[in-house]
Amino acid sequence: MTSQTIPVEPFDFIAFGGTGDLAERKLLPALYQRQKAGQFSEPTRIIGASRSKLGDEDYREFARKAITEHVRADEIDGTELDAFLARLSYVAIDAKSGDGFEALAATLGDSPRIRVFYMAVAPALFGDICANLKTHALATPQARIVVEKPIGRDLASARDVNDAIGQVFEEHQVFRIDHYLGKETVQNLMALRFANALYEPLWNSAHIDHVQITVAEMVGLEDRVSYYDKAGALRDMVQNHLLQLLCLVAMEVPASMEADAVRDEKLKVLRSLTPIRDTEAGKLTVRGQYRAGASAGGAVKGYVEELANGSSTTETFVAIKAEIANWRWAGIPFYLRTGKRLAARVSEIVIEFKPIPHSIFGEGAGEVFANQLVIRLQPDEGVKQWIMIKDPGPGGMRLRHVPLDMSFAESFDVRNPDAYERLVMDVVRGNQTLFMRRDEVEAAWKWIDPILGAWEDSHQDAQGYTAGTWGPSGSIALIERDGRTWHESV
Repeated sequence: MTSQTIPVEPFDFIAFGGTGDLAERKLLPALYQRQKAGQFSEPTRIIGASRSKLGDEDYREFARKAITEHVRADEIDGTELDAFLARLSYVAIDAKSGDGFEALAATLGDSPRIRVFYMAVAPALFGDICANLKTHALATPQARIVVEKPIGRDLASARDVNDAIGQVFEEHQVFRIDHYLGKETVQNLMALRFANALYEPLWNSAHIDHVQITVAEMVGLEDRVSYYDKAGALRDMVQNHLLQLLCLVAMEVPASMEADAVRDEKLKVLRSLTPIRDTEAGKLTVRGQYRAGASAGGAVKGYVEELANGSSTTETFVAIKAEIANWRWAGIPFYLRTGKRLAARVSEIVIEFKPIPHSIFGEGAGEVFANQLVIRLQPDEGVKQWIMIKDPGPGGMRLRHVPLDMSFAESFDVRNPDAYERLVMDVVRGNQTLFMRRDEVEAAWKWIDPILGAWEDSHQDAQGYTAGTWGPSGSIALIERDGRTWHESV
């Protein structure tokens, strides 16, 4: 099977932080891939903006190097790369002082084209940039603004960030990006649920035993030391990525795939999460911090050894037992876990169905396992439905637990686009379905804040775990005291 690429309207893409890590690793490679796929219409322009004093040719060379390093060699086409680089220009801008915005205004001119302002900068600069865009009349009705996480570090600061953006842009112009929602398998979760008669009648507490959501990384801090040590795993991963995945699993059937219809249902889930406060946090959450160990075959330092001051209480691992207080999910636990320096790099959702009430097979047939639906986000995106079948051959009834396996790479003769490619094109189209609305962000913080407060009040320490393992022993106890176990993510 192949897919069809539909061109988008001409647009101007302005990347604030255009020489930063995000632009280098994700944005420029993603835009190049869309150029190569034939998705741009003329005249589309890409403008880098940052404090660095560069000329247009300097920026094109920066982009060429970024694409060469972060795009597979067999996906680089010299002709298309030259055409892409020809779209690029650069403006030196200081967000604080406002220097450079007049030059940006001159570059953009009075074109009625769509403008995408991408905030690949620290959230502390969102307000200054928005104010300068307003001052220089750059926030046209056709403009959109894209903001990366973190949107605040708690509910109060999230409201401040949203207020600063909202003073310049209407809500329909604001795209709060979570790259996990751009992954092919995440969207296929909605197709599985809502385009098939098989699953939705079973998608409730009568048939599902529990849900597991795992986002595991093998890497450590890399170049995010200053940010990560102030944030930690709960703010960095759970408040956005994991809660968004939980919403897609748990939400009711939306009236349509219109953006607000989908986001209305996700908001209901966030508002239905049972609060975790005070002493409950000690029973329902686990904080961990990696120690020295081995990862990817080599010895690695512990978390605090990677810091300049050699001391920190920041968590690099979180496990949570969450519940949703509504009719569909009452009494069904959602086990969430995420961490750095774990045993494997994997992101997946496991739907564990309830076991059959009675086995008619004798002991010789073997154990009857509960059915599982495993949705793998990365790596090797795909879906597995684990079922029981008879082991082929003579000699009586012997049962086996096997997967019906659909690997996207094997099933579809098409390159799987990076999440940023899909999401940036959705911004140009004005499609907000895969982006968070303001009330979603704030509802997520409203659930996270009491956990942070409980940890602080109780001085709950982060449990140590050896790098290259699946986290602290408390995470195993969290699920096993309920008679369940974590899915072996390999």
